[in-house]
Amino acid sequence: MRKVRIASTAHQPSTAAATQRAIVLTTAYIAHPERFVRRPPTPAPLPSAVWINPPKRLSASEDAIQ
Repeated sequence: MRKVRIASTAHQPSTAAATQRAIVLTTAYIAHPERFVRRPPTPAPLPSAVWINPPKRLSASEDAIQ
């Protein structure tokens, strides 16, 4: 699973969570390289925005009113 969990970013900065994830993946690769047959694992890129409930997108007519 290659997703950043909300709980991991709620308690620490997202860059710290990404760095920690990279360390864990590297450690797993060093311990068991046979499990990663294609390439060494890399953490997923950080998303540009994270929403629990994303804001509603306005239609063109609603956007023109505001």
